Amino acid sequence: MNEVTADLRLTRSTFELDVSLRLPGQGVSVLFGPSGCGKTTILRALAGLEKARGHVRVHGEVWQDERRFVPAHRRPIGYVFQEASLFPHLTVRGNLDFGMKRVPMSERRVTLDEAVNLLGIGPLLARQPQGLSGGERQRVAIARALLTSPRLLLMDEPLSALDAQLKSEILPYLERLNHETGVPMVYVTHAPDEAARLADHLVLLSAGRVVAHGPASTLMARLDLSLSRIDEAGALLEGRVAEHDPAYGLSRLDIGGQSLWVGQCAVPLGQRVRARVLARDVSVTLTQAGDSSISNILPAQIEGVREDGPDTVTLQLRLTALPGASEPGAVLLARITRRSRDALQLRVGQALFAQIKGVALMR
Repeated sequence: MNEVTADLRLTRSTFELDVSLRLPGQGVSVLFGPSGCGKTTILRALAGLEKARGHVRVHGEVWQDERRFVPAHRRPIGYVFQEASLFPHLTVRGNLDFGMKRVPMSERRVTLDEAVNLLGIGPLLARQPQGLSGGERQRVAIARALLTSPRLLLMDEPLSALDAQLKSEILPYLERLNHETGVPMVYVTHAPDEAARLADHLVLLSAGRVVAHGPASTLMARLDLSLSRIDEAGALLEGRVAEHDPAYGLSRLDIGGQSLWVGQCAVPLGQRVRARVLARDVSVTLTQAGDSSISNILPAQIEGVREDGPDTVTLQLRLTALPGASEPGAVLLARITRRSRDALQLRVGQALFAQIKGVALMR
């Protein structure tokens, strides 16, 4: 079966892990939660570096159960740590060769040229690790892990030591990695922006337990989960590029038949993309304004209302799918004041318009 399953239990003096995971055998599964919730412990158990009780199966192959424990060096995984951990006495090319030599030639599914081109590290091959930037070192570490031809790629907060600029440079490589190799990835992070950009399947963890799991677009818009309470709370929208308007530097996305204008993107017409809309960038109005500077004013319906304190309310909105649309309307979050909620007499089931001030195109 094309999936990753794990039932893992581990007890320490101050921590107990008890999780059951069913992860898709393709795409990016993100383990998300605060420090100390068990994310890295799960990753290490999948790798065989941590001997938890239970089982681990990858694509139907048993890596661990009550009778068998495959050691880490025999599991076909690639592992990328928070720090790049490159061999300082080897050049970049030497580090890549080391990863490739771990796999018999007959079992290699990724060539050196493919890994180099995918991670954009061709100009770095002759250099020493100590002369690289943090982002360059991580790209080399990812390429080295990929050259082991893994059946599963494990990443433990690989961007946590990088500043915002370096993170923005390396994230597109991580997206390409998944799209172009087909190697399933389990990615650990506590950063909402990384989860929003990379996750196909999301697992929310707290105190060694799974709180919720499922498609990232579904979990991020749920009012009952902690992700919708943070300052960066927002919704993921998926659609197709329908139009480019170079005169104004814009592109139009088709989201369930609705049009969403974003900054012009170098994406072919018809290609599916992901956009993120933060709750703080959405306001609502009962009538559609015709003289607003906001380009994206879309019909929607209130599906949920949550009180967030003495002054703030979060709305869960369902965009209205147009007749004949092949997909249901997407879900948005809107963070407004309690005063506005009461003044407009907003309630579940009410029709209104969502005014979207900002849209971040993820891919």
